[in-house]
Amino acid sequence: MRACAVAAIIVLSAGIPAGAGASLPAEAAKPLKAGLPWISVTLDPDGESIRIHGAIDIPAPAERIWDRMTDCRYASRLVANVTRCRVLQQGQGWDIREHVTSGNLLLPTLRNVFRSDYDPYRRIRFRRVDGDLKAMEGEWGFAALNEGRWTRVTYQNRLAARILAPPIVVRAGLRKDTPKVLTNLKAVATGED
Repeated sequence: MRACAVAAIIVLSAGIPAGAGASLPAEAAKPLKAGLPWISVTLDPDGESIRIHGAIDIPAPAERIWDRMTDCRYASRLVANVTRCRVLQQGQGWDIREHVTSGNLLLPTLRNVFRSDYDPYRRIRFRRVDGDLKAMEGEWGFAALNEGRWTRVTYQNRLAARILAPPIVVRAGLRKDTPKVLTNLKAVATGED
């Protein structure tokens, strides 16, 4: 349970360092063609961190998707257990946000503070500033498809959480929750939610 909630806050936080146009592995083609998200969750060579890669094709322009992702009013629709999203500081092309998720008997409330650097409609780079995660750094990428009528949203994150759960359990939670967040993003961006 704790791993799943950590997964949800991690996925929403933000956002592939190679950029929005980064090529995806061949295994991504089948789910993307079927309108489904593709994800990969692996243990980082450092043995502490987890690497998440994901993608989804959304029938909406990047501007609409971007607007939903960067608006705190949509945070709880993207990740169901987010109870608070607020911008703590901001400047030209960046902000620092706080996301808080609800806890339960097995999981206390989690707080995540991160800085996002914005390259509008192309990339959101994010990194941990404070909170309950040990490490978090990644990127959301946006690439136009079908003359801009569709957008491929890519996601990469390297993270480490301060939780007492085996890495295999955390990876399982991320494999379960990351596709949900990507699917929720698609629904919010297309008005299906």
